[in-house]
Amino acid sequence: MNLNRAMIIGNLTRDPEARTTPTGKSVVSFDVATNHSWTNSAGVKQDEVEYHHIVAWAKLADICRQYLGKGRKVYVEGRLKTREWVGTDGVKRTRTEIIADNMIMLDRGPSGGVAPSYTPPQPTVDAGAAPAVQPTNEEEIKVEDIPF
Repeated sequence: MNLNRAMIIGNLTRDPEARTTPTGKSVVSFDVATNHSWTNSAGVKQDEVEYHHIVAWAKLADICRQYLGKGRKVYVEGRLKTREWVGTDGVKRTRTEIIADNMIMLDRGPSGGVAPSYTPPQPTVDAGAAPAVQPTNEEEIKVEDIPF
């Protein structure tokens, strides 16, 4: 079994950059900064910032382009992808990106309203497949049964 998931909450460091592929597919990229704070052994507070490059495609790209902007707080979920290329100066470059498949805006937009979040549509069930089993009341999870 393999798992490639990344989940971050942070602030956009720049406005999204929108493009369209030659086949007409929308793609948008932006960067999100996340912070990590701790106190070292001398009792001094330390801060560390990590920058993440995000790429969104299709409908999610359109939503990001329309609603996101520099400084907005956002939750992004997706998979990690590392790209390699040779720059115009002949130097080999590498970048690890998060290919977003879920995004939730966590603050209010400039107009004061909360913009919609996006979760990709779930696969449809084949009409010839067996129907999904719905849990009965005995199978439901109760809040008091959760160990944490």
